[in-house]
Amino acid sequence: MTLPFAIIAGLTVGSAIAAMSLRNLVHCALSLVLTFAGLAGLYLQLNAEFVGFTQILVYVGAVSILIVFAILLTRGTEPANEPATVSPWAGIPVAALAFAAMAVSVLGSPVGQRKAAPMGEASVKTLGQKLMTDFVLPLEVMALLLTAAMLGAVIIAMREKESK
Repeated sequence: MTLPFAIIAGLTVGSAIAAMSLRNLVHCALSLVLTFAGLAGLYLQLNAEFVGFTQILVYVGAVSILIVFAILLTRGTEPANEPATVSPWAGIPVAALAFAAMAVSVLGSPVGQRKAAPMGEASVKTLGQKLMTDFVLPLEVMALLLTAAMLGAVIIAMREKESK
């Protein structure tokens, strides 16, 4: 493990913990942005350029801005501070059970019995060629599905605007 990788990994884990533990929602969202950026840095360190830059564009850019807008637009509708009906420690048994289930499944899985697949050339050019040759039909189906979803969202938004 190299020093830059360790620094980025530590920063990513630290910002993820901060995103879960901070009380201010805006600070949580900013910590989440830092977590997404750290993951992109880890992908770039692992020579997965396409995944790293996609992480930056989609998560750091779009999803993080969407989360911040949602927080800022819904801030006035928060209920009054009411005492919690459940203890904050009530989730610990559930988390321990989930951790135990994952540990059993990981430790019980056969490790090293199968050989790894041969590693091919992993570049954006190779990915593009595969998408446009071998996987062109699933790519077009996804494009059609996303276009239909966008049209549906526009139609629903227009109906709501007309009814007001």
